[in-house]
Amino acid sequence: MANVFVGRVIKAGVAEGDALVSSEPIGFLGGVDGETGIVTEREHPLEGRCIAGTVLVFPTGKGSTVGSYILYQLAVNGLAPAAIINAESEPIVALGAIIGDIPMVDQIPTDEIRTGDRVRIDGARVTVWRGG
Repeated sequence: MANVFVGRVIKAGVAEGDALVSSEPIGFLGGVDGETGIVTEREHPLEGRCIAGTVLVFPTGKGSTVGSYILYQLAVNGLAPAAIINAESEPIVALGAIIGDIPMVDQIPTDEIRTGDRVRIDGARVTVWRGG
């Protein structure tokens, strides 16, 4: 049985992958290594985890506008998330998703998705299958 949510499209696209979920905002400048895709922010719930190929789920972004470029750098290096889901988008992550060609949706209840769930984004539609 799958849960289906309909959000707001920030960057249109289709993607599928395993969810990597944070209850805390993510700041990409200084928080994610653009060369490895590893979350480097100290004491962040995802510290040490690689975001490459995941459906990255977090409430909102934070930090410097250079964070948009870090998302783009991740895309160029083949280390970007397959997709991004936010409860509420903000301009830094939105721009990074757009220039990095990363499908992104917001206005989704991110607390309804758990790490390991299988997630598919198709436009505004987000389908979640509970992970094992």
